[in-house]
Amino acid sequence: MIRYAKPTTVDEALALLGEASWRILAGGTDFYPAQGAKPFRENVLDINGLATLRGIAETEDHWVIGARTTWTDLVRHPLPAAFDALKQAAREVGSVQIQNVASIAGNLCNASPAADGVPALLILDAEVELRSAAMARHLLLKKFILGNRRTELQPGEMVTAIRVPKNASGTSAFVKLGARRYLVISIAMAAARLTVEDGIVGNAAVAVGSCSAVAKRLASVEAALRGLPVDHALITAIQSAPMDELSPIGDVRGSAEYRLDAVREIVARAVLDAAGHASNDKAVAA
Repeated sequence: MIRYAKPTTVDEALALLGEASWRILAGGTDFYPAQGAKPFRENVLDINGLATLRGIAETEDHWVIGARTTWTDLVRHPLPAAFDALKQAAREVGSVQIQNVASIAGNLCNASPAADGVPALLILDAEVELRSAAMARHLLLKKFILGNRRTELQPGEMVTAIRVPKNASGTSAFVKLGARRYLVISIAMAAARLTVEDGIVGNAAVAVGSCSAVAKRLASVEAALRGLPVDHALITAIQSAPMDELSPIGDVRGSAEYRLDAVREIVARAVLDAAGHASNDKAVAA
């Protein structure tokens, strides 16, 4: 017999997870499309009654985003400029109706290579809070998502929050490339976060999604940007820096070669935007 449960406390939910296998239902925006017309064959644990998992809190060292926090919640919450890329990504998650109910943790647990929220969280050095009835642990986001539709989530565990360290400072920007402007799966996307002092880049964080099985930070690009003046030198550095982390596939949205060409352009736009220089229609010279 298929079971359905809607706990009202996190402890109750964790107890249920510890005694059987469940499929967790949060916003449902990925849950129901993936189910399609097939009959349910898994127990369903509906966590929409867990009020404590929704909202954004501040501790001494972290911003803590509850697992059930929606993209609309995130956009409306006052956050430092380092979160601008994440807010821009939030506005790209489907329609406004989807943003109103889709949970941030669901976007991570779905583990799609094209998940809009992942690059913007990677540049914030975000970590995932995982809890079971027996323990709690924190795992860097880059170690949580293992591949297409695969995560480090263990039996009996659920994501309860995403934590962003307060030392993730600076300004940030997000750029998405799709076949049309709205309601589209990414061909490629990039997020960048910079700290700039006296016109010189101090720290740089750059991540790209939809160009590998998991969204990736680009270490060589980040290293090339540090210490540069905020001018055309940034574009030159992006043009020449290796992007060995990327291994795009070809599909109906674009070829692998097109993605590799396009990603340099959108990385350049994201970096310029994060640096406070509005990018042109084409940021990288041909």
